[in-house]
Amino acid sequence: MVFHKLVKNSAYFSRFQTKYRRRREGKTDYYARKRLITQAKNKYNAPKYRLVVRFTNRDIIMQIVTSEITGDKVFCAAYAHELRAYGIQNGLTNWAAAYATGLLIARRVLKKLGLDEDFAGVEEADGEYTLTEAAETDDGERRPFKAFLDVGLARTSTGARVFAAMKGASDGGILIPHSENRFPGFDIEAKELDAETLKKYIFGGHVAEYMETLADDDEERFKGQFGRYIENDVEADGLEELYAEAHKAIREDPWKKEDSDEPKKSKAEWKKESLKYKTVKLTYAQRGERIQKKIAEIRATA
Repeated sequence: MVFHKLVKNSAYFSRFQTKYRRRREGKTDYYARKRLITQAKNKYNAPKYRLVVRFTNRDIIMQIVTSEITGDKVFCAAYAHELRAYGIQNGLTNWAAAYATGLLIARRVLKKLGLDEDFAGVEEADGEYTLTEAAETDDGERRPFKAFLDVGLARTSTGARVFAAMKGASDGGILIPHSENRFPGFDIEAKELDAETLKKYIFGGHVAEYMETLADDDEERFKGQFGRYIENDVEADGLEELYAEAHKAIREDPWKKEDSDEPKKSKAEWKKESLKYKTVKLTYAQRGERIQKKIAEIRATA
């Protein structure tokens, strides 16, 4: 590869904007973003909402976002770590947790807008493909809250967790235009969705099966992989009931906070906590002493 010197002249700095930087770094799919934020001109400046789903190693982030000239505005948010308040302590990034987080954000949005009573969604998850329709009220027909799925840079393969989050939000009462062909249990040849397979994933049935298989085949590996489940007395046959109760609790109170007896840490305590992981820079004398100590150790072993 030929070396190319980057000349930072006025032309470079005139183009050094967030959009170009994120495009260059590959952080944003601008082809998709343009179509997600562009609103029809006959909507008269009405906001166009999108359901943003992002996964980290330990959490799921879900937001209802609308774009304005000044930037993106978050209307409502929900996180997988908030599921602890509803009894889900483990597996906060799996398929069932993604569904529950989607359900949580849907109920929060509708509660915030005062639409939670008109749009109940699917109260008992059955795995069937459904879209939220308009509701009949005393004032006439009322259209549901509409949002479009924003997957970011995630792979949209069949059975991906982003579709679990979308299914949860859809069952929660939000209208998200989608088809059934990306859910687990969809048969490509028959072009039909097996609702039982999808229901199994919603209630963590696939995790329960893996737990049972691993417990029988390799007990040591089972203890290592599901150690937190064992600590919290969560068994494979109790997962379905656990998630069903969590879904019910989310519908009753989508803003519930986790009960904790531990006192909240002050700003100084959090700073002290973070300093434990900060590498302290050694002085010149300390570095020299460290080198001499290493030389002495090598000579002693030799």
